[in-house]
Amino acid sequence: MRVIVLYDSITGNTELLGKTIASLFSSQDIVYCGQIRDCNINELPKVDIYFIGSWTNRGDLVLGIKKFLQSIHHKKIVLFGTCGFGGSLEYFETLKNRFKHWVPEDNEYLGCFLCQGKMPLSVKERYIKMIQDHPDDKKLKVSLKNFEEALTHPDNQDLQQLKEFVRGI
Repeated sequence: MRVIVLYDSITGNTELLGKTIASLFSSQDIVYCGQIRDCNINELPKVDIYFIGSWTNRGDLVLGIKKFLQSIHHKKIVLFGTCGFGGSLEYFETLKNRFKHWVPEDNEYLGCFLCQGKMPLSVKERYIKMIQDHPDDKKLKVSLKNFEEALTHPDNQDLQQLKEFVRGI
């Protein structure tokens, strides 16, 4: 089975997921594993399964991943990614449905794995500034608490769930 693991990662969360996926296959099976910006997507060879990962940008895939997905036809596609907000299965399901929307219908969509991931420190700084300006805003306090909880993700449990997801495919 020939596999490509392609992702966009800025904090290392989605990269960790991608490398974990690649570790489940033999080196002969992995045609490419890396950042979308580090390869010429027009020169990627044909493979059996594309594992495509993205961090969550305002509740959606990042632009480069969207464009790449729209260029793939008649393939088997698996999506994976991370998002800063966790703890809500409903939120993850909403994201999965939104992500699936970008996969052209002539592909065989095999599923999506999502888990929480740490966010850049600039996000925490923004929350703190906003709380200073709006000290009674409970939603901002919840967002700051979520930021702190996300710092440990993806964790070993997330990676184990990812491995089980991939093995299930």
